Amino acid sequence: MRKRLPILVLSCTFFALHSHAAVPGSAAPAGCEHDRARLLALDQDRFDQDFKGGWRPLADRPGCKLAAADLIRDYRQTHGNEAIILYWHEAQMRAFAGQYKAAIDLMERSRYPAEINKDWNAYVDATIAFLRKDRAALDQARQMLASVPFPTDKGLPPLKDGVLELPTPDGKTMRMRWPANIDVVDGLVQCFDKPYEEAYGSTCRPPAP
Repeated sequence: MRKRLPILVLSCTFFALHSHAAVPGSAAPAGCEHDRARLLALDQDRFDQDFKGGWRPLADRPGCKLAAADLIRDYRQTHGNEAIILYWHEAQMRAFAGQYKAAIDLMERSRYPAEINKDWNAYVDATIAFLRKDRAALDQARQMLASVPFPTDKGLPPLKDGVLELPTPDGKTMRMRWPANIDVVDGLVQCFDKPYEEAYGSTCRPPAP
């Protein structure tokens, strides 16, 4: 799961909006119970970007990645919401749970038009290449991502040794390498033979400058 930035940027089912059900008509796995009706009633920002009140707390529980993926799917379908970021986050949850094929299918729907967001698309391509275990394609996507120039017309502060420093709502400073998600892709390269959940983690990424 990544920071919300501009560069970010996934069978018909009938829904009976019962609380505590991850899939219509069936109970959530033990430990993954959640107030489904409340969550599906949230607006997109609160559902997807609220780290304490949306789908993310469910995903953070051990063994609940698939329940979170199903919740995101249900949210998309309930609202007819085709937001790229929702496809992406569902895809990530399925990849974390080892459902690589389903994740790839969702990630294929997570690209922006090339003229809008080349860096995001390169990140998507790199992740798909990792899941397919296509090292050549991963290296190519990483090279494409690394070549994305820093925008000078977005009101962003200047880079400092290749690092972008952004203020956070709590008054702190977030440091991120440019381009966005290059640290994640470097982790996928470094831990190419590991499962996605492990390769995505911070231990596989190069140290921050």
